[in-house]
Amino acid sequence: MAVPSLPVLYLIAAVVGVLFTVNAFRPAHFPAAFTVPSFFAGWLTSELPIHHIVWQAVASAVFIALGALSDWPGWVALGLTLLSWVGLVQLARLASMSEEVTEQSLVEVLGSDYRSRIPAELMEAAQPGVDWRRLVLPFSMKDPEVEVTRNVVFHHDGKLKLKLDVYRNRAHPVGAPVLLYLHGGAWVFGDKREQGIPMMTYLASHGWLCVTANYRLAPRSPFPAQIIDAKRAIAWVKEHAAEYGGDPGFVAISGGSAGGHLAALAALTPNEPEWQPGFEDADTSVSAAVPFYGVYDFTNRDGLGHRGMRRFLERSVLKKKLNRDRDAFEAASPMYRVGPDAPPFFVVHGRNDTLVPVKQARLFVKLLRDASRSTVAYAEIPGAQHAFEIFKSIRTAHVVQAAERFLAVVRAGAHDRASR
Repeated sequence: MAVPSLPVLYLIAAVVGVLFTVNAFRPAHFPAAFTVPSFFAGWLTSELPIHHIVWQAVASAVFIALGALSDWPGWVALGLTLLSWVGLVQLARLASMSEEVTEQSLVEVLGSDYRSRIPAELMEAAQPGVDWRRLVLPFSMKDPEVEVTRNVVFHHDGKLKLKLDVYRNRAHPVGAPVLLYLHGGAWVFGDKREQGIPMMTYLASHGWLCVTANYRLAPRSPFPAQIIDAKRAIAWVKEHAAEYGGDPGFVAISGGSAGGHLAALAALTPNEPEWQPGFEDADTSVSAAVPFYGVYDFTNRDGLGHRGMRRFLERSVLKKKLNRDRDAFEAASPMYRVGPDAPPFFVVHGRNDTLVPVKQARLFVKLLRDASRSTVAYAEIPGAQHAFEIFKSIRTAHVVQAAERFLAVVRAGAHDRASR
């Protein structure tokens, strides 16, 4: 087999680059086999467009230096590369729009003067802006202002040992608001060390106490093991937060994907005895919830979820059949648990999500707003794929800052009510 010429190799590389860029704008939802590859390609491209320009520029420079422009395929490749760069610049611009979109979502429900309700000591930290130096190495998660205490056991019954990590400011503030983060992974994989780190390090650097907990995974431990462990983590945080400088009177919950589902479900089912075996008397209520790209309906009653989700849930997560045990699927669905006493919610979802369609989030927000007496904010992030805030990016920075402002307003309101 003949080896392709250098111009042809450059053309192949350029076509790959263009396909990555196009997929970031229009990810493939169908056929089902394309969904996951499309997600990964779109995820990395839409969150790291400037990095993509850099690698394409380096590759082009190497090809050109070696003589790739000696024939017409090389010139076509150069044209495609320049076209790809135009798209990548647009993707960076789209990511920057997250600041305006999230701000508008907060103004819509909190009012244009909501910032005036943020305490002065928190307002300076809550100012929007992107520290571009931190985005150069998007997968570097260390922050010099934050210390991490790892693998604290929060439940141990002989066979089962569950652990969590605690993120706090090195200044060790006292009375810090608390955030509990639950990782994603389709309920069957994932770990506390892998997700939510940009959000937790950001908040901890601003004086928050952040906790991220592991939970049992399916299919070895079918649902509801996951929500039981999430509630165990809430109970532990309320009992031990003060030991780390946290305020147990204000505990918010967050998570992404499966973690977003668990965060929403935990927030909507406080003190549920069935899901608190052996700790029925523990307080598992939370002050606010910020679920990211969560799954909100296990029954897919409106046909807005992923087509393959039902089979996956039946085989691997609940290990039950929907048509035989619908009550179990409804009980596990945040959409079916909305009510007037729900805490404040800030629901965040990417418009380009190929794994959990954004239409499901829209319906969940509508149902929540119709039922709840509390504030329900919703930010639909343009250009964002599933799992967009796992590492540092322009979009991550703006969304995390908006979440901090939302929680700061909720906390200020809670303090006002407590002082009356």
